[in-house]
Amino acid sequence: MFRCESCGALNRVSGQGNAASAVCGKCKQSLDVSGKPQNVAQEAARRTIASSPIPVLVDVWATWCPPCRAVAPVLEALAKERAGKVITLKLDSDQNQQLASELRVQGIPTFVVFKDGKEVARMSGAMPKSALDNWLRQVGA
Repeated sequence: MFRCESCGALNRVSGQGNAASAVCGKCKQSLDVSGKPQNVAQEAARRTIASSPIPVLVDVWATWCPPCRAVAPVLEALAKERAGKVITLKLDSDQNQQLASELRVQGIPTFVVFKDGKEVARMSGAMPKSALDNWLRQVGA
């Protein structure tokens, strides 16, 4: 399952065929199937969390936060490893204060995993790839 960056639609992409030529079933734009984290605004995040049939990992971060910037390449690598199995979203807490507040984010970076629209796990703080990977495996993401 992949989220279209253009329209936000969720798309199934079969393992057969050329993933490089994948297009969104809704808007027909090119579909990124790399799994890389996508920057989203709060409404797009809400829609994805509510409708995704696979786990959604939300990274709540801010541009001014050094630990957030330090963990970004780690998160990108893990998101790409889980491409199609987990949707990874990046939510800027400064630009999306209402949702960050609703999610009860008290420190950043904060990682929140949702399944079937419900929060199932959260972790705060930058961590090495192995620790973040182990945590994601434990929570089924």
